[in-house]
Amino acid sequence: MPETPLSSDSDSRRLRRAFILAASFAALLWLIKLAELVFGLDLVPYGVYPHRLSGLAGILWAPLIHGSLSHLFANTAPLVILGTALLYGYPRSARIVLPVVYAGSGLGVWLFARNAWHIGASGLTFGMMFFVFTVGALRWDRRAIALSLIVFLLYGGMIWGIFPYDPEISYESHFFGAVIGVVLAIVLKNRDPAPPAKKYSWEEEEDALAKADAAQVADSAPGDPTPF
Repeated sequence: MPETPLSSDSDSRRLRRAFILAASFAALLWLIKLAELVFGLDLVPYGVYPHRLSGLAGILWAPLIHGSLSHLFANTAPLVILGTALLYGYPRSARIVLPVVYAGSGLGVWLFARNAWHIGASGLTFGMMFFVFTVGALRWDRRAIALSLIVFLLYGGMIWGIFPYDPEISYESHFFGAVIGVVLAIVLKNRDPAPPAKKYSWEEEEDALAKADAAQVADSAPGDPTPF
C-alpha cells in the first residue's frame, strides 16, 4: 500500500517532535552546566560513587552533571541525534528504554565500577546507540535498517568506548549502557510496528497493468454454455 500524504505528514510531525524532545534534554544539561559555572557550584559529589550508600543518589543525578564544557559538548550531538533516532523510530520502546538505560547504567556503575565519581550522560548515549543499531540488525525492515545504518556510520566508533582506555573516562558507564541497550533491543524488537511497505511508481504501474490484463481476459472469456 503506498504511503499517503497524510501518513507522510504524520511521519514528519513525529520526527520533529522527537528532535524537539531530544534537543530539549540537551538544552537542560547546558542550563545545569551554566548554572554551575555562574554560581560557582561543584556538582561532582552528586554523581555516582560505587559502593557508598550516599552514592546511590547519583543514579538519578549523574547523567545531568558534566565535568567540563568539553565533556558536555562531546555528549550533546550524540544525545540529540541518537535521542531523535530512538524517539522517532521506536516511540513505544523509548518509554521503556530511556528510564531503564538511565537508571540501569548508573546502578551497574554503583555495583561494579572503580571507586571514583562517575558523572555524565555517556551511559545514556551508549544505551541508545546500541539499542537502535541492534534493533535494526534484528528487525530488518526499511526504517530500522536506515536508522541502524545512520547511527553506525555516525557513532560506530563508540564501540571502543566500552573498554578501558583513559582513567579519566568512565568506561563502566559506557559498558553498562551498551549492554542494557542490546538486551532491551532483543526484548523489545517487535514492540513498535514496522512501517507499511512502500510501493514505488514502477511497482504501481506493474500492478495497474496486471489488473487491466486480468479485466481484459475476463471480458473476452466465453459465457456459460446454453443448457439443452
